Amino acid sequence: MITKLTGQLLALQETTVSIGIDPFEYEVAVPDFTRRHLQLSVGEKVSLYTIQYIDGNPQKGGRMTPRLIGFNSQIERQFFELFCSVPGLGVKKALKAMVRPVQDIAKSIEEQDVKSLTTLPGIGPAMAEKIVAQLRRKMAKFALLVQQDPTQHESDVERSIVDETFQVLLALGHSESDARKLLEEPLAGKQNFKDVEALLQAVYEQANRAGSN
Repeated sequence: MITKLTGQLLALQETTVSIGIDPFEYEVAVPDFTRRHLQLSVGEKVSLYTIQYIDGNPQKGGRMTPRLIGFNSQIERQFFELFCSVPGLGVKKALKAMVRPVQDIAKSIEEQDVKSLTTLPGIGPAMAEKIVAQLRRKMAKFALLVQQDPTQHESDVERSIVDETFQVLLALGHSESDARKLLEEPLAGKQNFKDVEALLQAVYEQANRAGSN
């Protein structure tokens, strides 16, 4: 199974990208937000975290074709796997729907914002309700994705620090939604936190300032 590709970004198409890894060239389907992330990187070395799936319907005599879907980070790939597991959604519809960053979609699901979800391509009110019912309790860590410059790749170290700090806040008795809200302001400041202790300190400094106002 191919779970990651690192190579030269050769071209961007409407729904796919071409990655060159000598002597091969791979076509990788990408959601729209991933494509936008890559648009300034043509000709450069990039990495995509991938999912393999088989496209086709053998019951109707169609040809079965192996395909790859690529994402900027492991956490985005994890979100997609959850997202497309909703009954009636599936891989193709989920891929088409993901035109906004994972953080934005996750927050809409967590906050049960059905109206916002129906603005995604192919997602009607009934499907939006089903997505919320299936996933709203699983979205907290995805809603915490660090927003970064679209020309930069996500740092796995930063991602692990955010995840670990989130788990610490849960262990301290905070609910998932409270823990996410506590982390949002420090992370929005684009500051680099070297470890969990530094991020926790920023969280409680921010909470103390809010409490004193």
